Amino acid sequence: MTVCPQLKRSFRQAILMMVVGIGKITFRLHDCHSLKGKRKVVKSAISQLRNAFNASVAEVGANDIHQKAEIGFALIGNDRAVINSKIDKMFNLADSLGLAEIIDTEMELINL
Repeated sequence: MTVCPQLKRSFRQAILMMVVGIGKITFRLHDCHSLKGKRKVVKSAISQLRNAFNASVAEVGANDIHQKAEIGFALIGNDRAVINSKIDKMFNLADSLGLAEIIDTEMELINL
């Protein structure tokens, strides 16, 4: 079976335009005195970020520390500027939720 050269070229172009954006938000939870209280705040932040941006979001670190939370997320698309803008908006939404103080943010864009 042979594949049309034009199809191969368009497939290669689509692959070259794939952009993966990843980010991490580190929160300080001042009013949490137990892991149960932390879980409530983290689940709320994760669900709101997931719903607003249709992104993969999860708690990725500081699992046993009740006054700190790390949430990671990933987005994929074909336009670097759009992915960058969405990550910035995710950081802004996380801050505007007012659930906890943001002490650090990290982001990376990967062209594949």
